[in-house]
Amino acid sequence: MMFPNLFSPLKIGTVEVKNRISFQPHLTNLAVGNLPSERQMYYWGERAKGGAGLIITEELTVHPTDMSYEKLIDVYHSEVIPGFKKITDYVHQYDSKIFAQLNHNGQQGDGSISRLPVWAPSPVPDVLFREVPKAMEPEDIEEVTRYFAKSAIHVREGGFDGIEIQFGHSSLARQFLSPLTNHRQDEYGGSLENRMRAPLKFISAVRKAVGNDFTLGIRMCADEMIPGGLDLAQVQEICARFEASGLIDFMDLSIATFYNLYLVEGSMHTPLGYTIPLAAGVRERIKLPVFCTGRINDPVMAEKVLASGQADMIGMCRALICDPFLPKKALEGRMDDIRYCIACNQGCIGRIGMNKALGCVQNPAVGREKEWGEGTLTKAGVKKRVTIVGGGPAGMWAAKMANRRGHQVTLIDRAENLGGQVITAMKGTGRDEFGVIIRNEKSQIDKSGVTVKLGMEATTEQLLADKADVVIVATGSNPKKHPVGGADGPAIFNVVQVLNNEAELGEKVCLIDYDGHQRATATAEFLANQGKKVDMITSSLFICAELGPTQDLYSSRQRLLQKGVTFTPDIAVMEVGGEAGAKTVKGFNVYSNVWNEWGPYDSIVLAMGQQVDDALYMSLKGKVPELYRIGDCVSPRKVDMAIWEGHKIGREI
Repeated sequence: MMFPNLFSPLKIGTVEVKNRISFQPHLTNLAVGNLPSERQMYYWGERAKGGAGLIITEELTVHPTDMSYEKLIDVYHSEVIPGFKKITDYVHQYDSKIFAQLNHNGQQGDGSISRLPVWAPSPVPDVLFREVPKAMEPEDIEEVTRYFAKSAIHVREGGFDGIEIQFGHSSLARQFLSPLTNHRQDEYGGSLENRMRAPLKFISAVRKAVGNDFTLGIRMCADEMIPGGLDLAQVQEICARFEASGLIDFMDLSIATFYNLYLVEGSMHTPLGYTIPLAAGVRERIKLPVFCTGRINDPVMAEKVLASGQADMIGMCRALICDPFLPKKALEGRMDDIRYCIACNQGCIGRIGMNKALGCVQNPAVGREKEWGEGTLTKAGVKKRVTIVGGGPAGMWAAKMANRRGHQVTLIDRAENLGGQVITAMKGTGRDEFGVIIRNEKSQIDKSGVTVKLGMEATTEQLLADKADVVIVATGSNPKKHPVGGADGPAIFNVVQVLNNEAELGEKVCLIDYDGHQRATATAEFLANQGKKVDMITSSLFICAELGPTQDLYSSRQRLLQKGVTFTPDIAVMEVGGEAGAKTVKGFNVYSNVWNEWGPYDSIVLAMGQQVDDALYMSLKGKVPELYRIGDCVSPRKVDMAIWEGHKIGREI
């Protein structure tokens, strides 16, 4: 066996899990009417089917004052029990265990949703939610304690195998523990003993409600990573005291708070396994099973963590959103078949933060497992000859899916390698992991019966002569040629030219950013790393305007500023001009309407949008039996829609 530690059983309280892989708690926005839904049953069930030893649900809210998001499950209502039973029965058929996470978000709630005051230890607003909470009175603490107990009973009656109480990055319990958020002068504040009093009440009430024969643990913030907050040394002591209480059976870990949310949900700019030292530090102090989570996205790293004794259980969240069958593939030694998460955060965290249903850039079936999950693909009734033009993500997915349905597929691309625009995107600073998308899909194309023709320009005449039954055009998009007046002048380049080293740039560069995303920011950082002096001009309120939901806003701005990049926001650029070495930018402030001119610059780089490459598609309209276009050839968007459309058309034709 390749991974003997990862696939060894573990006793957690009264429960034995078959392996050391836990699908970690995260919001899905799939609940319906604040009750568990069928979509959640299939969603969690797919990860159980894929081999995870343990599933931990998203946070379940225990009290009416806790409503951070509109689609949380209200576990304090007994109406949740029938839905829970369906979920737990479904998961158990795959020999996986499932725990429920109970939580009260405290200051990180949203009174505009609950229409109630937000409750917290002290009237300290959360840095993100910013709502001033009501300082909980002793009777409020007692009420929340009772609700924790009531909720725990519903969980046990719903068939769950255990409970995890959220003491992590978004929780009332952590706010009591931390001197950063607990300024109380009564028995619930001040000393560590006092700050632990309310959290211990919550644990004790849950333990009494479910009994000693039911597994109970907590998810603890291992380090708040903010001055004045909890650090690892303090958390080690807290964990030791919780263990000494004899009330809990395991210690799951998270990191940071909403002061530094980019660390809670680290993007590809965050190192793989970045929380391992914290787990190891807690593991040194306690004997209870310790869970380690944080960009552990492959079984090799997971095995090393377990073999070294740094943790007892490996939490995989985004890794199993991306590939629910990672555990099964690893157990069977099918490493090339694993679809590795790239931590782009665009489909998961980026969608949840915008109150949308959970998704994944690389896994279109997320939240649609009933219709699109493993085992739902059927063979086509009629085998067809399918030609796909364009070997980017859209084309590769269409080819893979159509081939699996039994069609005879040919994939053509003018480039020498599959990957499309991803090949260029991965050259941006810190974006090399984006190329894993190509690796993931190319390995599947290589194993399939798809005929791949590279370095070949598909022409209308050739495609018509070939007489394929279906033609799918996935030719993508290109940078706009003339997005602003004067853009056809000298020393003006687009992002693609820069990243492909096709631009002869001077030392002083202006990057005009109408993107707000990584296309602009990763290019600016690419230039700064070459020693260029870069000024970014944007019409948005700030540079990196689209990176907030993916948790890249803070770290991207920090890196750019540290590398000397300057920011000029609020400017609508209307014209670029001048000769090389004396380029100018003219525009007006979108609020004051005052015109200005910037420069001189040696060169200008444009991140001002894409335009479809649809000439081939238009030339084929009405001339082939079935014609489709997908991805950027329809409209320039992000890679998630290219994959979505490739997957969808591939399984439908």
